[in-house]
Amino acid sequence: MSEIILENLLSPVVLFFILGIIAAIFKSDLKFPDGLSEGLSIYLLIAIGIKGGIELSHYSIESVVAPILGALFLGIIIPFITIFILKVIKLDLKNSIGLAATYGSVSIVTYGAAISFLEKNGTAYEGFMNALVVLMESPAILVSILLLKVIENKKIMPVMSSQNIGFVPNSVNLIDKEVIKESLFGKSILLLLGSLMIGLVLGERAVPMVKPLFMDLYNSVLILFLLNMGLIAGQRISEVKKHGFKLLLFGLITPLLFGFIGIAVGNVVGLSLGGTTLMGVLAGSASYIAAPAALKTSVPDANPSIYLGLSLGVTFPFNLIIGIPVYYEIAKLIQ
Repeated sequence: MSEIILENLLSPVVLFFILGIIAAIFKSDLKFPDGLSEGLSIYLLIAIGIKGGIELSHYSIESVVAPILGALFLGIIIPFITIFILKVIKLDLKNSIGLAATYGSVSIVTYGAAISFLEKNGTAYEGFMNALVVLMESPAILVSILLLKVIENKKIMPVMSSQNIGFVPNSVNLIDKEVIKESLFGKSILLLLGSLMIGLVLGERAVPMVKPLFMDLYNSVLILFLLNMGLIAGQRISEVKKHGFKLLLFGLITPLLFGFIGIAVGNVVGLSLGGTTLMGVLAGSASYIAAPAALKTSVPDANPSIYLGLSLGVTFPFNLIIGIPVYYEIAKLIQ
């Protein structure tokens, strides 16, 4: 495994990410213009979405039902596990919800780096995995905010009997429209879902037009984006230190826990080695685009330096350097 980790560490995408961290630590004047940073983000979202749509057009609905259910299961269960862990750590409710939404959602760029890793190792994966990225973006955000509303307003009553243990809502208006709008129609999900549908409808007819920009140049653009992410991550590391060693451990250990759960689910639903690895990567990653955007409006009291600091300053580099090859090796052992 050490050879795979070293090989991944010496890949261009990781080295440019590390270069960005070094530049931030030593306070270099290197800086990406806001417009370029936004443009690179939009490019990656469209590229992943449209490639996923084209690949998805090759599969029947029956062949993707089980993986889709597995992805939705992960998006729902991970926030509950996160909140339980943070309750043990004794983190306050608002910040626990912020981390539950962040770690339950996914990192598009981590997924993109994992694809590059698999392609470099010659490992095939199901094309519809790109579609699962879209499906795993929103559920965790909605579930986390629903939990916050439920706990804060005490709008549920426990129901316990010999046949049923659960909760009965007293009100169906637990989440306001702005939260739903941000979770389903925010930039990342809109672009991913929209480009996915375009690729699905057009299929192979879209390839001649999209291949030169969105396929051939993908890895090169990813390098630029990760250089910028390295700059941002380097600036966030100090913020994580302010909140204690326990949170630092959370940002390092939970990706492995969630990644293992994702790999187990991928194996159960019948994915290949590459697909199972990607399911683990998605489960073990943390969002720093969709979730923070939703949290900013729906949970304003949650501290961004905690959920963004951990996701971008700790978990993202951990997954990029160590996590991806570890998930790959675990997937090989399980399969």
